[in-house]
Amino acid sequence: MHPRVKQNWTIEDSAELYRIRDWGASYFDLSDKGEVTVNIKFPSGEVRVSLMDIVQGITDRGMQMPILVRIENLLDAQIARLNESFRAAMARIGYQGKYQGVFPIKVNQQQQAIEEITKFGARYNFGLEAGSKPELIIALSHLSGSDSLIVCNGYKDEEFIDLGLRAQKLGLRCIFVIETPAELPIILARSQALGIRPQLGVRIKLSSKVGGHWNATSGDRSIFGLSTSQLIELVDTLKEHDMLDCLQLLHYHLGSQIPNIRDIRAGVLEACRFYIDLVREGAPMAYLDLGGGLAVDYTGSQSNHQHSKNYSLDEYCTDLVEVIMGTLDAQGIAHPTIVTESGRNTVAYYSVLIFNTLDVTSFEAGAIPAQAPEGAHELICNLYEALQNLRPETLQECYNDALYYRDEIRELFKRGQVTLRTRSLGYDLYLEILQRIAAQLVKMDRIPTELEGLREYLADIYYCNFSVFQSLPDTWAIDQVFPILPIHRHDERPTREAIISDITCDSDGKIDGFINGHEVRSTLQLHPLKADEEYILGAFLVGAYQETLGDLHNLFGDTNVASVRINEDGSFDVVKEIYGDSIADVLGYVQYNPKALFEQFRNTAEVAVRQGTITVPERQEILEAFTASLRGYTYYEK
Repeated sequence: MHPRVKQNWTIEDSAELYRIRDWGASYFDLSDKGEVTVNIKFPSGEVRVSLMDIVQGITDRGMQMPILVRIENLLDAQIARLNESFRAAMARIGYQGKYQGVFPIKVNQQQQAIEEITKFGARYNFGLEAGSKPELIIALSHLSGSDSLIVCNGYKDEEFIDLGLRAQKLGLRCIFVIETPAELPIILARSQALGIRPQLGVRIKLSSKVGGHWNATSGDRSIFGLSTSQLIELVDTLKEHDMLDCLQLLHYHLGSQIPNIRDIRAGVLEACRFYIDLVREGAPMAYLDLGGGLAVDYTGSQSNHQHSKNYSLDEYCTDLVEVIMGTLDAQGIAHPTIVTESGRNTVAYYSVLIFNTLDVTSFEAGAIPAQAPEGAHELICNLYEALQNLRPETLQECYNDALYYRDEIRELFKRGQVTLRTRSLGYDLYLEILQRIAAQLVKMDRIPTELEGLREYLADIYYCNFSVFQSLPDTWAIDQVFPILPIHRHDERPTREAIISDITCDSDGKIDGFINGHEVRSTLQLHPLKADEEYILGAFLVGAYQETLGDLHNLFGDTNVASVRINEDGSFDVVKEIYGDSIADVLGYVQYNPKALFEQFRNTAEVAVRQGTITVPERQEILEAFTASLRGYTYYEK
């Protein structure tokens, strides 16, 4: 259904259209000037800062778009919300254990993110999860406090295990989670060789299944974790080696984004049964690691849609605590420390990709004569007749005629029976008919089936200065939907339907899925461009996975990055500036030597001098331009 056109447009209309107050988690809103604001709560009250002002401050410092803006306050706020919500739930219900979160490094491996997480999270003993040797190195370097957990997942060779054991000897709480039966013999051997008893956890496969995109880690066919028979074998092996006392943690993971709270409750209930029986086997269990799954409401629909969630953070924490407490109390078992690995929810909000619009292609007719030119082809005359006969009751008929006559003209052009000018006029008439039909559809309560896709067919293409593959890879790879909207002009009606194209030379380098309540919309309503004024868009909630998964399609590298901290007086500081990859950088990533490339080009220029094609001063100017390009940004520069 096409939305009916409102006579007057307000800020509230924009807020509703883009659903910013639904997905923004109170962090984002619109100002009276029509600009997106970042909202931070301080003891003295809430501070609202215009994102346009932040972007202006960054560009005034010399950075060009695209820019990844990291707002450190939002990372701190999410860590605080998670920990305080668990604390409140435990106090309210009377839970005797505690909560201790860990951040999975794989979700955002960037140094700035990890540094801020461990710095701010220290007050909550917030730890890290490492799934590889490089990630373990990061964790060991950033966690000095003995109370923070380092949860070691993934495949572990001897070097990985030795590193963790030695860290344990330093006083760090490094727990090896056994994910495959093959890992235990290596851990036992290295423990004996080094004389260090390990702290162990075990990952189990639950039969519980969840909905959403990332559910391959749930159910009997999960690619990670031990089956029940393998778990029994592990317990027996530990008993044989007199090391059952090392087993302290039970871990499971159902998925990265679980939209339905009922699935979460079912998973933790099943995990509690495993925990109870491990205690009965004699293991001194102390930790129940529920993995990730705390979802982000990308659409703002508060539903069980795969890009949303039907629960609040407080409900999530309360439900987990209630299920664990109720299940274990019935068996007289002490409450464990609850561990979660909520990576997506922790970092999603803190990064916003800002990019400018370079150009627009509109599917609208050019200048059309008021009537068919003298001697015009019969098919052109037929299109004029269809245009003149267009009325609400003839929309379908005129659409069918326009499509037929357009195709006939194209066939005649292929056979050389009409000219290029005839084909051009025919296409303009066809577009004019479709545009007029689309204008009528807005007023209709019921749209004919064949005309339902007309909006998408006629949508503008906004060419924007970024790479989908580098900065928003999940939109291409798994149809992830992120909130995308202009960061200004919300006091104006957005009159254009559009899709977004990046600047890669790839037909997949586009975004044609946008939030629309419970569904995904194929177009986005945007404003027409103004001469001599940048039109700036933001992609929000992109802090999880996008930087880690980005690739070098067309050799577009990392974007410029600016970390911002908002102050209590409403000012902001650009605390870190990281310039994106230069052309020389990305060429080096694919094994080119920039110096060798320069030498090859210099030789070409020398040959041109010898042949008299260019002068020596021209040669110097060309080589300087080549060198400057090597130092330049890989994206469109102004």
